[in-house]
Amino acid sequence: MEKRTETPQTLQEAIAYFADPGKCFEYAVKLRWPSGKVTCPRCDSDKHSFISSRRIWFCKNCERQFTMKVGTIFEDSPLGMDKWMTAMWLLVNCKNGISSCEIARDLGISQKSAWFMAHRLRLAMQNGSFKKLGGEVEVDETFIGGKARNMHLAKKQRRITGCGTVDKVPVMGILKRGGEVRTMVVDNRKKKTLQVEVNRHVRAGAALYSDELLSYEGLGAKYAHQVIDHAVSYVEGNIHTNGLENYWALLKRGIAGTYVSVEPFHLFRYLDEQAFRYNNRKDMTDAERFELAMGDVFGKRVTFSQLTGNEQFDARQAN
Repeated sequence: MEKRTETPQTLQEAIAYFADPGKCFEYAVKLRWPSGKVTCPRCDSDKHSFISSRRIWFCKNCERQFTMKVGTIFEDSPLGMDKWMTAMWLLVNCKNGISSCEIARDLGISQKSAWFMAHRLRLAMQNGSFKKLGGEVEVDETFIGGKARNMHLAKKQRRITGCGTVDKVPVMGILKRGGEVRTMVVDNRKKKTLQVEVNRHVRAGAALYSDELLSYEGLGAKYAHQVIDHAVSYVEGNIHTNGLENYWALLKRGIAGTYVSVEPFHLFRYLDEQAFRYNNRKDMTDAERFELAMGDVFGKRVTFSQLTGNEQFDARQAN
């Protein structure tokens, strides 16, 4: 009988397991090349030699060295895989997320490194599914932004230029009841903007539930569209958007309580993170959720310049 490979099931086991460089390396290699056949990430050749003392390969085809990190979100990172693995475990399993300050304290790295690390991990948590949602689907929108009463006077004068939803970012959510949620940052709540997203993500003929916002008018031609008027009630039989209202509450608790301040430029990344945890919350252990996220770190990369918005500036400097 084949011996079952030891895998961590709890955070304590994960920290101990990935602290062993050999086990950590073996685990990461099996995730990247599950067939056991290591190929060069640059030329896809399987002709190479392995330098065990440095845990790197030398490709005999393109004559370049490569590590397990090349072609992944970990590329060019000086941090060890033990820290990356622990950070991923925390991010995918903490219900309200984990701040870069906490990651920095837990891993013994700088807050700047932890912030960069967390955004790279969020890239691996993006869904990107093209499958449309069917059955019973709720659509709703909310606004994400700081509360004026919590801001310093100088910051309030600089950032708050109006009341209500002014200076806040509109976010749209689409939830299949009993299934997954999809969220996206939108430019506005106008009919053209919202209905494009509905048509993109919801299958024709689905039962569609929304509030009384006029932007949803006209969807009845393609969907079984029913509206709940929140000025009258919040539930009428099966007509409600309570599923998304609950999700917004969870999202905002994470942003306000864990991250405190999120720049609009990065908001979509935090939406991806929360949606990943929500969509994989049922019938999945912490270890399975971790492995699912780790399986998507390959073929993705984001640089510090992209995250800080300096990539165009760097390009101009290079010309």
